[in-house]
Amino acid sequence: MSRQPPREFVAPVQRFRLRYAKRGRLRFASHRDFQRAFERALRRAEVPMAYSAGFSPHPKISYANAAPTGTASEAEYLEIGVSERCEADDLQRRIDQALPPGLDIVEVVEARTSDFIQRLEASRWRIELPGVEPEVAAQAAQALLAAPEVVVERLTKNGMRRVEVLPAIVDLHVRAPEGSAASAAGATGPCAILDVVLRQGTPAVRPDDVLAALRSVADLAPQVPPQVTRESQGPLAEGGNAGGTTIGDPLAADREA
Repeated sequence: MSRQPPREFVAPVQRFRLRYAKRGRLRFASHRDFQRAFERALRRAEVPMAYSAGFSPHPKISYANAAPTGTASEAEYLEIGVSERCEADDLQRRIDQALPPGLDIVEVVEARTSDFIQRLEASRWRIELPGVEPEVAAQAAQALLAAPEVVVERLTKNGMRRVEVLPAIVDLHVRAPEGSAASAAGATGPCAILDVVLRQGTPAVRPDDVLAALRSVADLAPQVPPQVTRESQGPLAEGGNAGGTTIGDPLAADREA
């Protein structure tokens, strides 16, 4: 059987970095589910995508540090290459309209720098613990930070893996919900919110690893499933907010270039 000739390679003439959010029920969508939905949205929006060469060409899309399935996010990032010149605002509008509600394009910026992945040093996570008193969660957090070492086990496709949690924790604070957050968490009972900044390394330490560490060190085991949201990710900066750790905007360098 003769083989079909490979598709002619067309180099991208422009690259864009997209910040998108996973909200509501769409937090349960896996990364593979999002990839399929995003590629369908690109076709519906008629984005002139650049494609790889070879017998199985695929659109030029690069994903970065996808949040775990089951977690919401306000700060997911990807990059696309296009074969024709485009305007960032127009791309954002067209792709956002083509995606289902809950998968939202927050911002599109033309890629003008080459070190984007290196700028994604850390993530800030909000972990809501319904049914847990903030004082109880604060004591558990203090016990965790005071421990000399905390290793948890995580089931991966290659079997159980041991992960050391403490080196990845840049900041950890506990607070009670306020305003609309209190209504979202449920005003009928107590709720603690963990604000956690995790350094992104190898192996990656995830919010569920932090929860496993709290359970191991302080026997903190919420009866209601926690709600986890990635609020930001980017370069670490000194000083800043009340928590003492600031995460910068990873797209700032592209806007300034």
